[in-house]
Parts: sequence; structure tokens; C-alpha cells
Amino acid sequence: MAARRYELATRQPGARNGALGSVALELVELFANLVDFRTGRLEPSLDTLMRMLKRSRDAISRALRALRAHGFIDWLRRYVHTGNEGKGPQVQQTSNAYRLLLPARALLLLGRYGQAAPEPEDFSNARQSRATEIDVHRRSLPLSELPLFDLEDGPLARALARLGASLEKQRESGKRTESQSSSIPMRR
Repeated sequence: MAARRYELATRQPGARNGALGSVALELVELFANLVDFRTGRLEPSLDTLMRMLKRSRDAISRALRALRAHGFIDWLRRYVHTGNEGKGPQVQQTSNAYRLLLPARALLLLGRYGQAAPEPEDFSNARQSRATEIDVHRRSLPLSELPLFDLEDGPLARALARLGASLEKQRESGKRTESQSSSIPMRR
């Protein structure tokens, strides 16, 4: 969709094609169908592209160059070793590895279609109430348990928990009041 809008935006009045051309649009559509989204692999050979699109090698090459020049694809030239020893070619080119891209200019042409949908209101309310509940629970924790709640259970969290426990002990002993010396009768 972005490539089509880019093509329309770059087409001059009276011209048949824009910056990309019709073969490039077919190529982008084919790449979108060929890519393995699980692994990200996209490596058809030129012969495969020619056979699937029923276009000449020159048309495919020009479309690839136009897509690369405008930032819609990039590719990595790949080679395999031939196993030849001595003189002669040691490597042979194999199919390129392609990567689909979305240039910033094409993203702007998508308008609202290029943006993420707003999250539902009930989802944001639920997230906010959950954050409030967690904050209330966090404030209710004693110092000895707070590091274990905030940090992953590890040596640092355990050390901070021990430090918090000792601080709590000091606070408890500070709360005890000793009887004032003025209230104790002194013998003379």
C-alpha cells in the first residue's frame, strides 16, 4: 500500500509511471507474499522472479534498482565456494538475500494507516487501575520485602532485604522508651 501511494505521489501529470514503475509494484507485492515472516528469509533468484512475474531480466533488474534507490528494499549479494583449486573462479554468486523496508517518505504518505491504532479505553483504564494497585501494595510492604518486590530475586535483592530488616530493627528499638531518670527515685 505504501509503495502504491508513493508511486502515485511521484507520478508527474501525463506520465504513465511514477518513480517506481509498475514492475516494481508487482515485485513489492510478490516479495510481501514470498517472505517467511517466522525466519525473515527472502531470497528468490532472478530466474524465480522472472518466472513468477513473467517479466524480462532487464525489467526485474530495473525494478530492483528503483526500489533500492527509493528505500523500499535492500539486498545482500551472496556467494558460494565452487571448490575449484588453483586458477579460476573460487566463488560463484547465488541468490541475493532481500530485506523489505519502509522509507520515511512513504510512511508519511500512508497517513493514519501508517500509525498504530489507539488502544481501547477500557484497556487503558485497566492498566491504570492495575498500576495503582501495585503502587498501593508496594507502599504497604516493609523494608525487608520491598527489594524482593522491586528487583529480581538475586544477591543484590537479598542483601538489600537484609539491610531493610536491620533498619526496621533499629526503628523498633528506637520506638521503645526507657524510663526517664527523673522518674526513678535515687537513693542517697
